[in-house]
Amino acid sequence: MMFRTVFRAGLPASSSPFRVEDEQARELDWANRFLDMQCIRGVAPLTLRSYANMMLHFVRWWSRQPGVDITHFTAEQFTESTLIDYVRDQLQELPKPGPENVNNRSSMLRRLFRFHFHQDMPHAPYLIQRTWYRRSPLGYGRGRVATAPADLKLKAPHRVVVPLSAEQVARFWHSFHTARDLAIVALMLLNGLRSREVLALKLEDLLFSESLIRVAGKGARVRLLPLPPETIRLLQCYLKTERPLTNAPHVFVSLKGHARGAAMTPAGLRSLFRHHRATSGVPPANPHRFRHYAASRTMPRGSRRIGARPVECRVDCASAVQDAA
Repeated sequence: MMFRTVFRAGLPASSSPFRVEDEQARELDWANRFLDMQCIRGVAPLTLRSYANMMLHFVRWWSRQPGVDITHFTAEQFTESTLIDYVRDQLQELPKPGPENVNNRSSMLRRLFRFHFHQDMPHAPYLIQRTWYRRSPLGYGRGRVATAPADLKLKAPHRVVVPLSAEQVARFWHSFHTARDLAIVALMLLNGLRSREVLALKLEDLLFSESLIRVAGKGARVRLLPLPPETIRLLQCYLKTERPLTNAPHVFVSLKGHARGAAMTPAGLRSLFRHHRATSGVPPANPHRFRHYAASRTMPRGSRRIGARPVECRVDCASAVQDAA
């Protein structure tokens, strides 16, 4: 039996738009009820989609196990040993998933079990414990040894990230020719904005008179960031000369094609960066890496505040617009 995740628009606000179903479009009730609860909690759509994809991966594996009724989720047939078998089979896959993916799937299954049965997952026949020393209640004397069941987590190696060099940043910067694209890169490089934060900017968030920008980040947290003069000139040039006449409230919109005047999508931004990575010859310059590491590499030593201007990447708005023309 084949399973898949689908996106369904028009569902009630209490229902997850991402659904798990089989090849005959029959929904998996126990999986979708868990997704509906995450939607009621108000998790972000991207997080909800990741939950659905992790659920799909587990459902496909569990449906191949002998003696499993996939239409029902019971505590008798899902125990700690089932989780260990699931982790073991993941480590034998080709390509092998990363430890972070395996740990995220295991944590999701524990939340799934707790949601359906209102208790933690039973540990028989395996028992994984963690041990630590607990100080005495009065604050002196010998401490006591305490133990508790531990989650099954793989040890994730420390990720070594090689930042972009100043020459790579400059080469990638000069591959852009329109004021809109230069403004997008400037907001990531000079202000440290994430790609989704750049796309979510609206016209009312640009406070040019105060040289500030209002950014809605993760967790619905709003912050005010200073705008360097170079970025202000780029944004003003884009708004005056390139942005189509449209009712879209977003700052960055499409300039060409049938989507002209519509807000830029994440897929469009990825396509833009993919094209310029090929033309500039800087393969690692993706939006996420560019935002996190190019700015820290080009900042003056000792400067840690967001909004500090790199010395190597100052751009003249007038020359940029002239080149674009």
